[in-house]
Amino acid sequence: MIFKMHISLRWVDELVDIKNFDLEQLIEKLTLSSFEVEEILELVIDSKKTTILDISATANRSDSMSVKGISKEIAALIDRPYKSAKYLRQKLSWKTRIINSYLEQKKYSEYLTFIAIIIENLTDYNVPKWLKAKLVNSGLIPTDTLVDFQNYILLETGYPFEFYDFEKVNSKLKQSVFNLTLTRVKTNEHFLASNNLNYKLNKNILVLKVNELYLSIAGTISHKDFCYTNQTKALLIEGSIFNSKIIRQQSRIIGLRTDRSTRYEKELNNTYLIETFYRLILLLKISNPNLTCKLHTIAQTKKQHLPNIFLNYKKVNEILGPIRSTSSFQTTFITVRQISNYLKRLNFTYSFDQTLFVWKIKVPSYRSNDIIREIDIIEEIGRLHGFNNFLTKLPKLKNFGTEDFSYQIRKKITSCFLAAGFNELVQYSIVNEQTFEDKHIKHINIVNPLLSGYSSLRISLLPNLIKTVSQNVKQGNFNFEGFEYGHVFSGNMVLDFSEREKIGGIFGAIKTKTDWAKPVNSITWFEGKGKIEQVFDRLNLVIYWKNSINPVYTQILHRYRTAELFLLSGESLGIFGQINPILAKEQNIVRNLYLFEFDFELLKNAIQNLKLPLYKEYTLYPKIVKDLSFIVSQKVLFEDIKKTLSDHGTKFLIQVKLLDEYRGQSIPLGYTSLCIQLIFQSNEKTLVNKDVENRLKDLESILIDQYNIIVRV
Repeated sequence: MIFKMHISLRWVDELVDIKNFDLEQLIEKLTLSSFEVEEILELVIDSKKTTILDISATANRSDSMSVKGISKEIAALIDRPYKSAKYLRQKLSWKTRIINSYLEQKKYSEYLTFIAIIIENLTDYNVPKWLKAKLVNSGLIPTDTLVDFQNYILLETGYPFEFYDFEKVNSKLKQSVFNLTLTRVKTNEHFLASNNLNYKLNKNILVLKVNELYLSIAGTISHKDFCYTNQTKALLIEGSIFNSKIIRQQSRIIGLRTDRSTRYEKELNNTYLIETFYRLILLLKISNPNLTCKLHTIAQTKKQHLPNIFLNYKKVNEILGPIRSTSSFQTTFITVRQISNYLKRLNFTYSFDQTLFVWKIKVPSYRSNDIIREIDIIEEIGRLHGFNNFLTKLPKLKNFGTEDFSYQIRKKITSCFLAAGFNELVQYSIVNEQTFEDKHIKHINIVNPLLSGYSSLRISLLPNLIKTVSQNVKQGNFNFEGFEYGHVFSGNMVLDFSEREKIGGIFGAIKTKTDWAKPVNSITWFEGKGKIEQVFDRLNLVIYWKNSINPVYTQILHRYRTAELFLLSGESLGIFGQINPILAKEQNIVRNLYLFEFDFELLKNAIQNLKLPLYKEYTLYPKIVKDLSFIVSQKVLFEDIKKTLSDHGTKFLIQVKLLDEYRGQSIPLGYTSLCIQLIFQSNEKTLVNKDVENRLKDLESILIDQYNIIVRV
């Protein structure tokens, strides 16, 4: 998941001195450090030119998803000091009175920190001009409401806060004292959110309650009854760090993602949450000097002890390899001093053992989510040094892997289908349950699908193949024939689950000319059957056909033009048939489409069990090829002619092939013109052309006597 943000370099310069740093070099360093700069914008605000970077960051770097966070990253990359924020050095006199702390400490899986503060004497909603300018620089439109303060603090620190109208909360309560609790919904209930939409809540949804009233869907959106307005005089401000997995799951369940929930999904750290509360209150006090604060609820999990990570110098060199050097004859590695410098720039606390060349490192808490192993620190060292500054060397392989029998069979089958004119396809195993199969056949549903259109495991390859043809037709590609390997699933996850690999395909859309005397046309069912038989001939497999149809295919294949294929062992190999005409009409595709689906495991075993073929020695003497053209009655079968030629052609006639058959205006009615190729070859001597010509004349005479042929010159 990628997170995007607009970063003002003028804002960054307040925290890191980058005025004299080359912009192109800065962008290159960010890009090589996994922060992709997608666009550079130039804005003029209050007659001041500001450069804005549109930056994309990966989800595991939640610490960098703010101006403060990206500024720390830039400080480390360009080796310049990070300026401490002024508000961290300012003190705020709280009226600290913890009224209740009813959030149970045992629920560590739901939150890390929960803080609720009551703000009173809020009279002025004016937003400072400088704050609005920074919002504009970040691509947000100021509203002159409290929303601007929420957005600003989110941009600056990365922490989302929720504001509630404290007076509205009090007016809804029957008693003066109220408790805040995080709890799961016990029964299915409706929640009217601040966006004026109703959401159905179930027992998987975490909510924040004030006594018995719903205050918000935790970490996502507040209740409409407690929204603040420009007349609000007192606020209840909630600042929390929730479990990212819980927020992600419940956002998917209710179908709602907000700016707040999106931040929690990235696994925020609570290191600077208290300081951020200070910052927010100080911002509100700018226009409200008589503002009062009361700490109402605070609860947090026990801070986990961060273990030390040991970094071995030898391991760093093994992973990152040699660095670029001015000398091309000597291999140079990154030095111990350089590594120590990079650790310091990353704010890592460390000690170095000069005997073992090992660093003992303490990672700062705000990087504890993404740096947990030695390899993570090595990656950080590579980022700061620049991965482009390391030499690229491929490892020397001593042993090469061998192709197992399954892979060899797959290559052979693929070659056969490619030779038959098919294209290989790759498609998803996850489909929509509402496909073309019989609705009585149950799919295996996915418990937690990402999308409703991909909620079940497929039970056949054919529906996706039909959809692919339909989509190609819509794009103007009518000549589409393909096959694919894929897994299909049946049964149920509890009692009887089955997964098998299949080979499926679809063809017939390409019109061909099968007869010289006829125009191009779609192939018939028997011609399609012949195409499949040619594939099995290439695989040296003998199969037989039986008129039957599996219930899985009743909605997909033609009821009376479908056959099941069997091996000689009696095992059912799969199915072949024409597309159901009703389905073809629904998908707006031609009816002359033929589909097949075979069991790959059975096919592999059948090929593996084939007997070893015997080969005869290849002759060293040349062939003599002769053609014989004649006109013969259509009642005479070619097989009879072929047998006659083979019987009388001597042992040197090794092959008889039909080259051409023609019927037209120059041929008498009821007759056909055949062109036959005769191949003569000896294993003992070189044949003489004169002897072959004499034998050819004898064969012509035999055919004239038996079949009354007319020889064409």
